[in-house]
Amino acid sequence: MATLIEDTRQKKDLHKVKHDYWDQEGINIIRCALPFGDYISAPTVAVDTKQNIAEIGVNMCGAGREKHRFTEECKKARDAGCRLIFLIEDAKYSNIDDLYGESIWLFNGQTIPGDQLATAMHTMSGRYGCEFRFCRPEEAGETVIKLLEANDGK
Repeated sequence: MATLIEDTRQKKDLHKVKHDYWDQEGINIIRCALPFGDYISAPTVAVDTKQNIAEIGVNMCGAGREKHRFTEECKKARDAGCRLIFLIEDAKYSNIDDLYGESIWLFNGQTIPGDQLATAMHTMSGRYGCEFRFCRPEEAGETVIKLLEANDGK
């Protein structure tokens, strides 16, 4: 399914013919504020940075509302045909499997087993196609560019 992003300033009621055509063609429409133009094609890859392992731990294993929001973000990316890469800036870990046997301290003072977080990451990857990458904080800027360029056909 193709996805098109429509600017929120575009009045939907005035463009019914276009919307009907896109519905017939199975084109998914996402509405959000665009910096310019009325329509753009959806990206094929997006990078979401996490400041450390604790942040992704809260996102995936925290309170119900946070976990729900995170899951919905993954679903939206999958449904838009976009690969969503979570880049975790943490010098201690280099891949998901490094989390097994660890105890992950969360911002609220609680801890979760690294096995639980690693399992959740593998599950989300399989279910929604998102990826989890790791880098040292000082490498984050360069890594974001490399991930986007590698997936942009450059």
